[in-house]
Parts: sequence; C-alpha cells; structure tokens
Amino acid sequence: MKRSKLTRRKFIRKTSAGAAGAVLATQMPVSGSSGKGAASNLAISGGKPVRTKDWLEWPVWNVNAEKPMLEVLRSGNWFRMRGHKVDEFEKAYASLIGAKRALATASGTTALETALHVMDVDAGDEVIVSPYTFIATYNVVFNQKALPVFADTDQDTFLIDPSKIEEKISDRTKAILPVHIFGLPADMNRIMAIARQHNLYVIEDACQAWLAEYGDKKVGTIGDLGCFSFQNSKNLPSGEGGAVTGNDDELMDRCHSYHNCGRPFGKNASEFAGYPFLGGNKRMMEFQGVILLSQMERVKKDFETRLANALYLDSRLKNIPGIIPYKLADGATKSAYHIYPFRYKKEHFDDLPRAKFLAALKAEGIPCSSGYEAQYNDGFMDKVLNSRGYKRLFSAQRLKRYRDELHELPENDQLTREAVWFFQNMLLAGRKDMDDIINAVQKVYENRKQLL
Repeated sequence: MKRSKLTRRKFIRKTSAGAAGAVLATQMPVSGSSGKGAASNLAISGGKPVRTKDWLEWPVWNVNAEKPMLEVLRSGNWFRMRGHKVDEFEKAYASLIGAKRALATASGTTALETALHVMDVDAGDEVIVSPYTFIATYNVVFNQKALPVFADTDQDTFLIDPSKIEEKISDRTKAILPVHIFGLPADMNRIMAIARQHNLYVIEDACQAWLAEYGDKKVGTIGDLGCFSFQNSKNLPSGEGGAVTGNDDELMDRCHSYHNCGRPFGKNASEFAGYPFLGGNKRMMEFQGVILLSQMERVKKDFETRLANALYLDSRLKNIPGIIPYKLADGATKSAYHIYPFRYKKEHFDDLPRAKFLAALKAEGIPCSSGYEAQYNDGFMDKVLNSRGYKRLFSAQRLKRYRDELHELPENDQLTREAVWFFQNMLLAGRKDMDDIINAVQKVYENRKQLL
C-alpha cells in the first residue's frame, strides 16, 4: 500500500529528533503567547530554527509495572486462561469508558474482525465505512469477503458525512462502521438514527478514541459494539492489543467465544461443550494486561493535558491564514487527540505545495505528516475485486459500479491533499512547547516566499 513517507508509526519513533531553540526576532505573530516575532530566515533556508528541544518519546514505561510483569513471567501463567491480568484489565477498561463489558483482543484489527463476525457480516454483504481511516478498517471488511462501501468525508470534521450514508444503503448492507479518527467523535446521533431506520448494526471504530466523548457518553459505548486499539503508538499502549466493548451480554458472550477458538462462554457455557461455534485465536496475553493496567494510571491525566493543549492550538492556529483546524461534529464534546489535524490551504501561502510547507515545519523542529492518502486508489482494492471469490459473490455490474464509486469521493480526495497532522506525544508537552508549534507555522507563513 502506498503511504506517506512519514507514517504514523515511523513518526512516533522520530519525534525525539526535533531540532532547535529560541524563537524569533522581527515580526509580530498573529498567535501564540510568547510575544516574540518570527525570524526572517527559515531554518530550511539556513536560518535559526524555532525549536531544538526534543519532544517526549512514546510510549512511556511505568516502573511500577516491573514487579507484576516479573510475577507473571515467573508464574508461567502467560496465557489469559491461566492468569487474571487480562480479566482485571477488561473490568477496569469497561469501568473507565462506561461500558457494561470489555473483551481484550490481540489487536484493534482483531477487535474489529470479532465485532463484524458477531454482527453477522458475511460473504457478499456490504458495510458502509468512512474512507478517511487507517487501512485496517477497510481490510477487516474485505477479510469477511464483504464490500467496504464508502460514504464521503466531511472535510470540516475529518469524519464520515452522515448525509452521505443513506444513498449508499442497498439490500446487501449489513452494518455501518463509523470511524472516530484521531479520537474525533463521529456524529453518532445521526448515524444511529439512520441505522435504526434501516435495521442496520453499528460498529464504532474507536481504535484512536480512548475517553473521547459524544454527548454524555464515551465513544465505543453508543453503537452495538465498539472497538479499540492499544498498539505501540496509541494513547493507551501495550505494543499490540485491542478491545471490543458493549452493553449487550449476549453479543459480548458471542464475542468472547469467537475470540477464544469458538469455546462457549457466559450463558452459552451451560448449554454447550467443546468448540460449538466458529472462532479463532484473537486473545490478549497476560503481559499485555499488565502493561495496560499500568498505563491506565496516567491515561486520564494525559487525556486532559492533550485536550487543553489542543484547544489552545485551536485558538491560535485558526488566526493564521490558510490554516483550518478540525471542527468537532455535531453532538461531539471531547476528542482524544491521538492526532491533531488541520487543513493546509496552499492558496493562502502563494500556492506553496504542502510538501514544502511540511519540510519547512520539520526544519523548524516541528515533526508533522501529510497523513493518509486516498488509499482506495492504490491498486490493492482492484486486486481484491478481481479475485475469484469476489467475482463469485458480486455481479460484474455491481463490481463495476463499486469501482466507479471510488472515483466519486471528492471531499475525501480533497482532504487527503490538504491534511496536516501533529501527533499525540507532542500534545503532552507544556504551553511554551505549543507556542513553538504556533510560532513555527506563523514563521513559515510570513516567510513563504523564500520557498517559492
């Protein structure tokens, strides 16, 4: 799959390589609280960079986890069915987000696979999906031998546009899979209303949205099931790992059975023996449970720090011409800010290409990325659609229409050309560090002609 040169995971490893020190001399910035102007020469042109101080490396190890980690290691109970750390984490995480139950899985991807299976998404079905997301959201639908049908993005929110969903519903549509990308909550009131009207399931891809809030609820607790990731770069990390959350005991029992090789669980355990259900091994290990329990000690405080810093960036960056921060969707109250996104309008920078804008920011000591490309144009989907299985499951007419619809996502296409990302570890810094970000963007704007 073709991706931007600086991927999300590579970015996390590189953020400690930031560069440079004191800001600024001559012109008054439109934003930031430092009261310093922007230096006349950009760092990429040989000038002094805004920042030399490193950014926080991620993840951050908790030394208090070392003792319980050693205890698990020495016990030999590394497998969740012989230990209790994963069980502890499931109860703690369900309580944290206000769900009745949580099921720990091997990854966010396996959480999504589990949810799709339990929602009876099968070969030949269709699932309506947000196109602006990590590739795993597409892949899990393809892995069910179903079609991920894209409803276009709302550029303002970076999220699926609810007004574009109903036109995508067909007699094969089984579920809606909204993505709370970057931790930004999708417009769940409208999505749930559409789903209920058409008798569809809703699976929340909350893999980047721990503690994000929609109304008075945490995301991942609003749809039929929610899915989370704890991959190494995530705000709540364990290297790999995921969770399915839900409030329906029957659904969650079925999730548990599926993730544990089809063994009956809960009410089913008294009725069946052996391996009566289709399943696979999607289990989390005890070591991951220990890490997550330790990381949860900081997750609320980190959430509030990111929130305060993101709101501060909102208030300052919006004053710089051509910089348009994300907008929260209707009904959304708090984002988790796994990524802080904005749109870069090059016409306000004398048509300076986004790639040059990003390079100039990086030279000022501000790591950044262009993020997701229009991944549906990368060619891998065509390979899937040309497979024997898909030709058997879908008519030639449907597959042609599906290919044509991939070229009918103008809002998402535009967003992939304009998006700029800052990452969550940057938002754990102090207010002066946020001023470095603001002043660097302002400096590039004021000195953009040096790059033309």
